[in-house]
Amino acid sequence: MPLPPRWLRRLLLAPGVVLLAILLVTTVPLWALLALLVSPFVPGRLRPLRLLWIGVFYLLWDAAALLCLFGLWVGAGFGWRVRSPAFQRAHYLLAGWFLRVLFWQARWTLRLSIEVVGTDPDTAMPGRPELVLCRHAGPGDSFILIHSLVNWFRREPRIVLKDSLQWDPAIDVLLNRLPSRFIAPGRDGGGSLTEQVGHLAAGLDDDDAFVIFPEGGNFTPRRRVRAIARLRDRGHERMALKAEAMRHVLAPQPGGMLAALDAAPDAGVIFVAHTGLDRMLTVADVWRELPMDKRLVMRFWSVPPEEVPTGRQQRIDWLFDWWSRIDSWIEENRESAP
Repeated sequence: MPLPPRWLRRLLLAPGVVLLAILLVTTVPLWALLALLVSPFVPGRLRPLRLLWIGVFYLLWDAAALLCLFGLWVGAGFGWRVRSPAFQRAHYLLAGWFLRVLFWQARWTLRLSIEVVGTDPDTAMPGRPELVLCRHAGPGDSFILIHSLVNWFRREPRIVLKDSLQWDPAIDVLLNRLPSRFIAPGRDGGGSLTEQVGHLAAGLDDDDAFVIFPEGGNFTPRRRVRAIARLRDRGHERMALKAEAMRHVLAPQPGGMLAALDAAPDAGVIFVAHTGLDRMLTVADVWRELPMDKRLVMRFWSVPPEEVPTGRQQRIDWLFDWWSRIDSWIEENRESAP
């Protein structure tokens, strides 16, 4: 379904979420009773009741975020100063607070824990701009990454993400006020997508983190096969052979990384791997796993600017080599993440 224009999303979707949240709060006892009655007939520990609670909480979370964002818009002179440094910082602080609340709830309801098993020393605190390249697998991994950058490392992320995420009104409003790019892969040809990435990466300062997912989507076995076939169709046999050797990640698409490195030559690069949710590929997988009882294991590697290759093909080979390293790390750590 095509995404509605922004003015329609602001007039209908955002207010609709707030009104739906109010309606749901007034009727939630009835829904809870129905879920409780159904639970004995559904395998799992109160699975319908947990799913209801997750849905209600996320809707209330989204509505509360929209109301706070509306307050910031009014405080910024009805949007006049919303992109000023002070209000940009206020939006990052608001995002950090709401992400802390979200993951507090995930720990309680889903029994999801996040553990960082390794972080290079210069990753932790601001001091130089960073390009953050993360694998993409499992539900909510982009939320987890942004949560870690904002709340653990005190970074201000600039994010490249799919335009379909604008169906979520809070994400739509927040990230359209902050430096970010919603892209629709495959819809416009030429170099326009990489040009957008390069434009977003320009002008990074010491506490910025430019976030990109080089795989272009969540890992699935079918996407892995398609990515390898795409490399062969384009005549990149050597890259296809490297991609075939990687079992847990998709072949990375280097265009975004190349554009970002050209636009931010003084930035370091952080590679992020994680495992623990990667077996949850479908909605049915998520339903079956509730409550998750999962431990997400993360690893950050930091590469200083002087160690980043300079040539185009060198950078592509370097990206594939790092993705092979991430694939090996996942193989070593996935069994330890229940």
